[in-house]
Amino acid sequence: MDAIIMAGGFGSRLGMGEKPRVELLGKPLISYVIEALEDTEIIGSIYVAVSPATPSTGDFVESLYEGRVKVIQTGGGNYVGDMIHAVKSAGIDDPVLILMADIPLLNPEIIEDIISEYDKCQKPAMSVFSPITVCKGLGIRPDTVFNWAGRLIVPAGINILDGKDVDNEQDYESLILDRKELALNINTVSELKKCKEILTEILAEKTALQQKH
Repeated sequence: MDAIIMAGGFGSRLGMGEKPRVELLGKPLISYVIEALEDTEIIGSIYVAVSPATPSTGDFVESLYEGRVKVIQTGGGNYVGDMIHAVKSAGIDDPVLILMADIPLLNPEIIEDIISEYDKCQKPAMSVFSPITVCKGLGIRPDTVFNWAGRLIVPAGINILDGKDVDNEQDYESLILDRKELALNINTVSELKKCKEILTEILAEKTALQQKH
């Protein structure tokens, strides 16, 4: 399955320049997402959709990833329109993973779980959500909340769509995953700080395990 990272937003709430290039522990946010995709065996081609609001993000991706990740220019200003343009520009007619550039805790295991659930759902599209309880547990106040069968859920910024029918609204499955990695989209300075704390803990745990072995 191919993947398109949407990286054309203004990032005005964060207020630190082009959001995909905002650094977290010395690495741009978008690099965490790209590397998670590259480490996922079932992901094919990776594209980054940029806009006039994120010119240096496109330059950065082209320079650092040297053709491994393809950059698509969009008009900006309309997420759905830019997404449709990106899918068509990439020539993707199969199911495609669409995700945001501000999910730095994403990892290959989660990506593979999402694609596995999609393969079983028998619907053309899937949207991934976090329970609002996970967000509250992290001290996050999400902007967008949906009521799904009496349960409050928050979009994780990850979707799978049927590329050949991208112009039309598609029947979708709602996948709710109780994972803190999906609850942290970086939109504010406080969310960036919280993500730094969690990522530091994860890296410390990995280092401790490596030392044991």
